[in-house]
Amino acid sequence: MSRARPARRPAAVWCALALLLTAVAAGPASAAADAPAADRPVVETDRGPVRGTTHGTYRTFEGIPYAAPPTGPLRWRLPQPAARWTAVRDAGAPGARCVQLPPIGPGGPGGSEDCLYLNVTTPAGSGTGRPVMVWFHGGGFVNGAGDLYRPERLAVRGDAVVVTVNYRLGIFGLFGHPALGGAPDFALADQQAALRWVRSNAARFGGDPSAVTLFGESAGGLSVCAHLTSPASGGLFRRAILQSGSCSTTMPPRSLLPTMARYEPFVSERRTVADGVATAAGLGCDRPEPGAVLDCLRGKDAATLATPELMQRFSLVSYGNALLLEEPRRALQGGRFHRVPVIEGVNRDEMRIFLGQGLAAFPVPDEAAYRARVKRSFGAAAVPAVTSRYPVAAYPTPALAWAAVLSDTSFICPALRDGRALARYVPVHAYRFSDRDAPNFTGLPEVAGFPYGASHGFELPYLFTMDAALTAPQRALSERMTGHWTAFARTGGLPAGWPAFGSAGSVLSFAPGADGTHVVDGPTEHHCAFWDAQDTP
Repeated sequence: MSRARPARRPAAVWCALALLLTAVAAGPASAAADAPAADRPVVETDRGPVRGTTHGTYRTFEGIPYAAPPTGPLRWRLPQPAARWTAVRDAGAPGARCVQLPPIGPGGPGGSEDCLYLNVTTPAGSGTGRPVMVWFHGGGFVNGAGDLYRPERLAVRGDAVVVTVNYRLGIFGLFGHPALGGAPDFALADQQAALRWVRSNAARFGGDPSAVTLFGESAGGLSVCAHLTSPASGGLFRRAILQSGSCSTTMPPRSLLPTMARYEPFVSERRTVADGVATAAGLGCDRPEPGAVLDCLRGKDAATLATPELMQRFSLVSYGNALLLEEPRRALQGGRFHRVPVIEGVNRDEMRIFLGQGLAAFPVPDEAAYRARVKRSFGAAAVPAVTSRYPVAAYPTPALAWAAVLSDTSFICPALRDGRALARYVPVHAYRFSDRDAPNFTGLPEVAGFPYGASHGFELPYLFTMDAALTAPQRALSERMTGHWTAFARTGGLPAGWPAFGSAGSVLSFAPGADGTHVVDGPTEHHCAFWDAQDTP
């Protein structure tokens, strides 16, 4: 069960996967236009003044440009400084989301290439020296936006400044070509530009620019991993929280659908550049002069580029370039990362929501089908070892047994493996979100006999205000989690009941109820010694 290089991906399969990687949330409704002047505070940023909105206990400043629009000749260029302005700029509504396809259902691309905006949420009233938390959204690097996440609970509960960020997606953010000198990872460069904006402006919003915590989920967690190992991110943050997206996240081949190749989110720059050459040729832009190639590609309208195939083809982060010198998981293993405290976390049933969407077409009705799935993904020799650790009799259905296998090998054990690598050098705390009654806020249909449980992204309504109804015990869990996240952002410390992660494998399991949150031996519960032994180069 060695790590084979990833094969080409059928576009239809990976469009479905990206849909599942997107957190579907209700964006904040803006009442700025009707707010009285007293509720419209003005802050002078380094590019010009912005007018936000007061919402009782918190204030928002939305749609602030942190870089110039990457349009026309700036398409596929590193982010440039935003233009200055002198009149007060309205910051009462989010800026445009980056070009993307609908996360659910049919339709063409939406959003705009002019999308490099961020949103700032602060507690109401005066204050200085507050911790700053910068959120990178999920969505498989093809969907999502900062304004989908309303962080007022974090801001008020933790007396923190919270910044949510848009960044270029798909072919606009992760394209590569020899004419560009490789694959510069524009999406990550955008995030670094946002962090530089935070460093310059946090104090103006009452924040401490020396106390910046990065946090993100899914593709946002992968982004935080990249910044941990990117030399260019040095000095831009002080702490990091990775939620369901580690440097070692992967999915085995044929795990969800028969045609699905192995998924690895970080790929060599050579591969991305080769895909870029093929894409340019397919678009009629294979010109002999490098400048002519880029002129041709930059002349294409966004809708021509934002196809499911091209957005998915360029949804992987490249390494071997100036931003990411090497594969991030290798960098962690070698101790080549920024020395900052880390929270590394997963959800107990990560893969259920992914698997559930394909069960109608590719069911797991009985033990024979379950064993066949193990064989397809891991090889015939692995069947006895896997099925002895995950016997069908131990789960309500064979499909749920297969989901447990996939959750452990794809998300949970890779994250804990990274946690051990980090813990050799820096303080690390690990968590597992375990509320199997968490609300399904995604808009994806429920599957009969296949509960989603504590699936991928289901912790998000416990940290952000989203379209999800929490019970009283779940609200108490939300208070506990937001308190822990913001305490970490403030000091890097956590309650005594959350021990550091290391050789003991202590993981704090979050669930509602008086005894719901407790320490577990994560590596043992999830058979990580077995899965780690399969993770060979």
